[in-house]
Amino acid sequence: MVRSMKNVVVSLDFLEFPVMYTCDGGNHSPRLTLKGLHAASVAVMVFNPFEKSCCSFTSWIIWNIPPLQIIPEGIPSEGIVTAPVPAVQGVTDYGTIGYTGPCPPHGQMIRYQFKVYGLDMMLDLDPGSDKHQLINAMKGHVIQFGETVAICSR
Repeated sequence: MVRSMKNVVVSLDFLEFPVMYTCDGGNHSPRLTLKGLHAASVAVMVFNPFEKSCCSFTSWIIWNIPPLQIIPEGIPSEGIVTAPVPAVQGVTDYGTIGYTGPCPPHGQMIRYQFKVYGLDMMLDLDPGSDKHQLINAMKGHVIQFGETVAICSR
């Protein structure tokens, strides 16, 4: 059975990263606003699609977020999160758990993609799983999708 994919409108509070959400300001995860979400849970993957060392560098993976209209900022870098929102986080391409903000070389600009997946269930996936494990766990369960981008320069 083929399901029709419904869009989620994803927005950040900025187009260019404020310092607090970058490597220069403590790597605080930003707030995401979701409109039109009708799912059992949410997963978020954040990428730098132009990382020179590879094709798409993952800087945050988080899942089992309740279907909230706002994912709050400042989610701690822990495998199992209880506040400010319950969630599970995985290992990024930095080899760490939790959000890592953009950190372009001085004089350069990078773009971060925030991809949001509305799922039909909570995922049975261990904290510390990587992006490939998350993608495999989401197969057949994505019912909504949305994305947004922001840039960072130093």
